[in-house]
Amino acid sequence: MAERDYYEILGVGSDASQEEIKKAYRGLALECHPDRNPDDPQAVEKFKEAAEAYEVLGNEETRRRYDLYGKAGLRGVPLHEFSSVDDIFSVFSDFFGGAGFFDGIFGATRARRASRGRSLRVTLEVDLGEVLAGTEKTIALARAEICDRCKGRGAPEDGIRTCSSCRGHGQIETRQGFFRMRTACPRCGGRGTVIVEPCSRCDGAGRLQREVEVTVKVPPGIESGTRLRVRGEGEPSGAGPRGDLYCDVFVAPHPVFERGGADLLCEVPVGYPTAVLGGEIDVPTLEGEPHGLAIPGGTQSGEVLRVPRRGLPSMHGRGRGDLLVRVVIETPHRLSARHEELLRDIAEIEDVNVVQKRKGLLQKVKDYVSGKGAEYGDEA
Repeated sequence: MAERDYYEILGVGSDASQEEIKKAYRGLALECHPDRNPDDPQAVEKFKEAAEAYEVLGNEETRRRYDLYGKAGLRGVPLHEFSSVDDIFSVFSDFFGGAGFFDGIFGATRARRASRGRSLRVTLEVDLGEVLAGTEKTIALARAEICDRCKGRGAPEDGIRTCSSCRGHGQIETRQGFFRMRTACPRCGGRGTVIVEPCSRCDGAGRLQREVEVTVKVPPGIESGTRLRVRGEGEPSGAGPRGDLYCDVFVAPHPVFERGGADLLCEVPVGYPTAVLGGEIDVPTLEGEPHGLAIPGGTQSGEVLRVPRRGLPSMHGRGRGDLLVRVVIETPHRLSARHEELLRDIAEIEDVNVVQKRKGLLQKVKDYVSGKGAEYGDEA
C-alpha cells in the first residue's frame, strides 16, 4: 500500500505556513487522541501518523528535504520512532503546553510511571554486495544525552526547590461548581520542583545534543523495507530505560543485477553463432568472479537460463536463490566483407525455411479474414 503524503495527513497544502501546520497538527492530535476514541482501533495509528507528519513538516530543514525528494530525502536524518502515545507526548509536550495538556482535557487516565527514553528512526542504505554477505554499518547521528554535570536534573542539587504552587505534588486542583479538576501545575510543569539556579552546561535542560556513532549489524539477505531495531541506542530517560534506534533499510539499485526476492536477474549478450550452435559463456556473479554457463543450441533471444544457488541468501535462512540469465542475441552493427559474405551464404540456406513459415503465417491471417467475411455474408 502506498504511503500517504505528509501534507495530506495533516490536511494542509504544500504552501502552508508553519503556523498553519502547527494548528493543523494540534487539531488532529486532539481529534484522534485514543482517550477520545476508545472504541476506534485506528485512533492510535492516526495519532502516530499525524505526529510523524508534523515532526517532518514542522521543521524547516526536514520539510525542505521532503519537498525536494520525498521520503527518500530523509535518509540519514534521525527521526523519532513513535511506538506509543507516551512517546509522542514526550517529544511534543512543550508544543502542547506541558505535561497536563491532555490530562486536563481527557482526564489522567494513565498511571504515570518511569517513561522510556525517546526512540529514534533513520534510513540505512546498503548495496547488493552487502546483502549477499551481511555487514556492519556505522551510523553517525545527533541525539540528546544526559548532561554529565547535573546528571539530567537541569541544576545542581542546591539549585532545585520544591514548587510553592503545588507544594511538590505536581498537580493543582480547581473547582467549577460541583466539579473538581486536577491539572498539571503550570509553574513546575507537573514535576513538583522548580529550578532556581540552572546548570551552566545545559542551561537547565538536563540534556545536551551530541554526535555519536552507532554500529548496526545487517543480516545477509535483508530486503528493502525491513526495519532493524538496535536496543538501547535511542535517547535516555531520567529514570526509565533508553529508547531504541530503528533503522529502515533501503537496498540501492545495482548496475548489472535486478533482484527478485532471493533470485538475481541479469541480461547477457550472446552472439548469433553461439545461440544457434550452443557453447559456453562466462556470466557475471555478485561475488565478482565469472561463472561458466552452457548455452544450448537453438537458444532464442529473451530465453532465461538458470544458474542454481548463485543468487542471494534467503532472509529467513532457507538457502540461497538462483541467478537468472536472460539471453540477448547480439546483432552486429558493422560487418567485415568476409563476415557479410558468410552471413549471405547462411541467409540463402535459412530463407527457405523462414520464407515458408512467413507464407504460412500470411495464409493463416488470410483464412481468418475470409472466414469472418463469410460469417457476415460477404464473398470470401
